[in-house]
Amino acid sequence: MSALFEPYTLRSVTFPNRVWMAPMCQYSAEVFGPNAGVAGDWHFAHYGARATGGTGLVLVEATAVSPEGRISPADLGIWNDAQAEALARITAYLKARGTVPGIQIAHAGRKASTDRPWQNRGGPVGADEHGWQPVGPSPVAFRDDHPVPTELTVDRIHEIVGQFADAARRALAAGFEVVEVHGAHGYLIHEFLSPHSNKRTDAYGGSYENRTRFALEVVDAVRAVWPEDKPLFFRISATDWLDDGGWTADDTVRFARDLKAHGVDLLDVSSGANVSGVKIPVGPGYQVPFAARVKNETGLPVAAVGLITDARQAEKILGNGEADAVLLGRELLRNPSWALHAARELDADIRVPNQYAWAI
Repeated sequence: MSALFEPYTLRSVTFPNRVWMAPMCQYSAEVFGPNAGVAGDWHFAHYGARATGGTGLVLVEATAVSPEGRISPADLGIWNDAQAEALARITAYLKARGTVPGIQIAHAGRKASTDRPWQNRGGPVGADEHGWQPVGPSPVAFRDDHPVPTELTVDRIHEIVGQFADAARRALAAGFEVVEVHGAHGYLIHEFLSPHSNKRTDAYGGSYENRTRFALEVVDAVRAVWPEDKPLFFRISATDWLDDGGWTADDTVRFARDLKAHGVDLLDVSSGANVSGVKIPVGPGYQVPFAARVKNETGLPVAAVGLITDARQAEKILGNGEADAVLLGRELLRNPSWALHAARELDADIRVPNQYAWAI
């Protein structure tokens, strides 16, 4: 049997295969008014197409736990019930296609209030463009053209922890089977983890234990409201790609053990995006070794991501025991039916919609 198309079970949820869709922002929600942050027809068609194409898990894009937690004014949100109700339409369709619906809940921190990436190169937006003042662990801007974030008070940190828990409750009501906490790519949780962006001297900064405190509080709050029979994922940037002064692969292995002890079921292993201008040695599967190290040294299940584009490449990653699943990003944007084509290439069984069976 193909490793890529072997079912996989975490807690009570069984994924039909190991071809999973990584969260990728669409920047396509309403910007303001009563429907701000609400999923629309674009999101339904976008995620539905990947489910129809055989993807085993669809992780809906970074969905903000509060208005100020959005990356852009056009991000999805899950801070109110109307947003959850709109997402329920998507989860119902994914389940009907045999795909597991998941969602990534997030807070953008100091990288918030930016434009869509295809407008003004994703630069910061002001109040006249529905922008707002970003917040972060410390008053350290992401880059020179970004505003200096307002340093969060301890009370505000606790409030955001509660917002993550509220988001998880709404995700459950919307029909999601997996929730992923976004702790990567230079957004708020990653900003606390990394000494590059966290210059605090209180209980949330300085030592490893202090810098990981906020992340673990979020995980605990989410796990407390997320059902015991449903998996909890955490996405991490395994390294800041700095020689010194940043989050490292060693930190990631250590933190993976902590996350496992706090009820996380799988680590989604990415890297970078907390330091502007850093050089990253990008190439096919370039982040897979980080996932493999976490899996081998901690026993925590992992998903590998990053320039995984070929069926046999993905099969080899799983066959070698480097990961438990692969997360495809841009390749699934290019080819919504990647899983169907990969199954044919690997001579594996996969559920094909009757409407497409004659063509696959």
